[in-house]
Amino acid sequence: MSPALVKMWISFVGMGLMFFSLLFLYLTRFKLKGTFKIITGIIAYVFMIAAGLIIFLVVLSGPTD
Repeated sequence: MSPALVKMWISFVGMGLMFFSLLFLYLTRFKLKGTFKIITGIIAYVFMIAAGLIIFLVVLSGPTD
């Protein structure tokens, strides 16, 4: 697999993590209560930070041949 394709799949993982963080934050804010609210909130923020780091690294790595 070429470096460009690997970079594309890594960015898809970052976008997927961002989608799941959005979903978990929605559940945390409007649907869940108690302990589940805290757990899903922590997971959502971990996913969001990981997605941000992945996208940041993909953008900073520059274009590929």
